[in-house]
Amino acid sequence: MSLLDQPAFLALQGMKAQEQMLSLSERFAEDANRFSAFSVPFGEHMQVDFSRQLWSVEVKAQLCALARDMDLHTAIKALFGDNLFNHTEGRAALHTALRMPADASVNLKGTNVVPFVHHELARVKAFCQQVHAGDWCGFSGKTITDVVNIGIGGSDLGPAMVTDALACYHDQGIRAHFVSNMDGAQLAHVLQQVDAERTLFIVSSKTFSTDETMTNAHAARDWLLAVCGDATHVNKHFVAVSTNAKAVQAFGIGAEQMFEFWDWVGGRFSLWSAIGLPIALTLGFERFEQLLAGAHAMDEHVRDTTFEQNIPVLMALLSIWNINVLGLRSEGVFPYCHDLKRFPAYLQQLNMESNGKTVNNQGEKIAYNTGPIVWGEVGTNGQHAFFQLLHQGSQVVPGDFIGFARSGYDYPEHHRKLLGNMLAQAEAMAFGKDYDEVAKELTAEGLSALEVAKLAPYKVMEGNRPSTTILCDELTPYNLGALIAMYEHKTFVQGVLWNINSFDQWGVELGKKLAARLIDDLADDEETTAHDSATKGLIAQIKLWG
Repeated sequence: MSLLDQPAFLALQGMKAQEQMLSLSERFAEDANRFSAFSVPFGEHMQVDFSRQLWSVEVKAQLCALARDMDLHTAIKALFGDNLFNHTEGRAALHTALRMPADASVNLKGTNVVPFVHHELARVKAFCQQVHAGDWCGFSGKTITDVVNIGIGGSDLGPAMVTDALACYHDQGIRAHFVSNMDGAQLAHVLQQVDAERTLFIVSSKTFSTDETMTNAHAARDWLLAVCGDATHVNKHFVAVSTNAKAVQAFGIGAEQMFEFWDWVGGRFSLWSAIGLPIALTLGFERFEQLLAGAHAMDEHVRDTTFEQNIPVLMALLSIWNINVLGLRSEGVFPYCHDLKRFPAYLQQLNMESNGKTVNNQGEKIAYNTGPIVWGEVGTNGQHAFFQLLHQGSQVVPGDFIGFARSGYDYPEHHRKLLGNMLAQAEAMAFGKDYDEVAKELTAEGLSALEVAKLAPYKVMEGNRPSTTILCDELTPYNLGALIAMYEHKTFVQGVLWNINSFDQWGVELGKKLAARLIDDLADDEETTAHDSATKGLIAQIKLWG
């Protein structure tokens, strides 16, 4: 049965008008315990406050009823076992197995995959120990000081985000760099910062054929060979994370230096696997294990917790309420933590590549909105950029505020001001400032009644803009693992309720295929005839200027 035909969803639509009559100001005035009623703890380290969302106890109950009616519990259970969620590619989605303890069991077609995961983790650990101890050296015998990860999408965004986020834990003497863009400028900038004799390249590609990744990898290899002059030295400066051993060895990387992951690991869910090698090299393997432990704790929470207290489920249900009932089709993410500067971009891929779909699991066109537009920026930077729209714009954008009670850096006044700004912005979005309050302030400043009447409308903020606040005690590897897994599960639950495949990404493929043909057309001196007039005109102009 379609989402639109579910009795619980029809009931939610019927509640919309009544719910919109009550503002957040009125809700808080009527219920002194609203925060307690809508705030959910995760262990001892995280608190998620949903009280400033545009919902009531009745709406929450009806959303949970919708989840039960759509058999969400069975879908969640299946995520931890043999499944075929990615049915269009004939693959399971078993990323939760990547962070399970060694004695766990997840069977895929009769085979427990957990031992394979821990075998590969042991190889990652051993390699990290070699590099950190100075036992793995470059061609001239010098130790490794820089790691350059070459990948794109899930092979780049996840590891890059985590290494940035946990910058205050970088104590292994290894600097991490990331190259993903086809634009050679990125590779050039990175290579200018590193010493060929001390640099290790990690080429991360499941197929070892991704165009952007392999173009950068070949250029990096050429750069190394120009310094060392011996192709056998490639083996000392390159390792691979892939499933294609033949292509890896053809590149010059030995089989013992290829770390494996599996086709049941989607790219955007892969940082927990050997794709996380740059994380482990930068932070140390023990901290990588803490990251996995935090994610596993969130896995257990989503699997075992009733929907009413289940944080990822509630986040997903609020998306259904905001997007499909209230018509709010964008979601902002605002980390009040500079080290989480890449977190919004990471969530863009996680959610928009997963749930940006218009066809359901039965291959039918969908008649309702699915994936939201996800965007954001670190907190106080955003306040001086786009928060104007959040407070007074005609589009209402629900937002997630993410903050940490303690900082990893010794600037207590900075951190107090940072948290004060986060709390203030969430409060201002929720409650705003009405005309009477503005008029009173302007009058106190000495403005005449006529001046007040002219200026006041521009300073009114309606408020009633929904947000969620996610507060942790500190940004640790464990807490970051839990935070990432929380958003993974939110994305998965959204997909279940929208009846879509959150694990394929066919929309990425068309552009890739067209690009292959256009690259040849750009190299051809002949006039291009196989495209529309706009493409032909632009190709002609590129050739004229090139």
